[in-house]
Amino acid sequence: MRWIITTVVVVLLLAGAWFLREPLMGLFFSTVPEPVPEEPAPTVPITSTYASSTLGYSFEYPSDFNIDETYAYPFSETKTIPGVAVAIGGSAAGTNLSTDTKVSIEQLTRAAICTADIFMIDDVVATTVTDTETQVEYSLATSSSAGAGNVYDEVVYALPDSKPCTAVRYQIHSTNIANYPEGTVTEYNQAALIEEFNAIRRSLTFVAAPTEAEEETE
Repeated sequence: MRWIITTVVVVLLLAGAWFLREPLMGLFFSTVPEPVPEEPAPTVPITSTYASSTLGYSFEYPSDFNIDETYAYPFSETKTIPGVAVAIGGSAAGTNLSTDTKVSIEQLTRAAICTADIFMIDDVVATTVTDTETQVEYSLATSSSAGAGNVYDEVVYALPDSKPCTAVRYQIHSTNIANYPEGTVTEYNQAALIEEFNAIRRSLTFVAAPTEAEEETE
């Protein structure tokens, strides 16, 4: 009889231990959950806005660019094209991109037909392109030259229906990366630069000039 009782007690103890296995394991082998790594917050580009009711437009540009409201494109010895420019400045540090690389908004007030080629010194042919993101149609012209280890690339996007004739010019001045000791200078990211310039161009918005009544109240 005693062995039956002993057997029942052992069975009950084993059954209790089975049901209490998880709490008992927690007491003796407590585990601390590993922290879930936080995803870095996406970086939002810091931009500034330039707006002029006199010129009739506004645009956004990276805040670390240098704006020049007195800019004029040197078309020839006797002619300049006025506008506003934003240069990359110190953001080109450590690369083979020159600090005078810039985007400019320019206007030709007497242009009968607004095409990109009239903004170019070189004899180039303009083509019509449509921005795949904004569906805005442009007249496009490009040119490139090199000398003494420098490369100069220009891209002009003119807005055919704008009055006065308005164009956005990319001026990219780089130097030959092979002219630097290895490891001292990084080759600039052309795709990233173009995308940055494209963002400036796409932000261009035409604004209405103030009316006489508004000018009197200012």
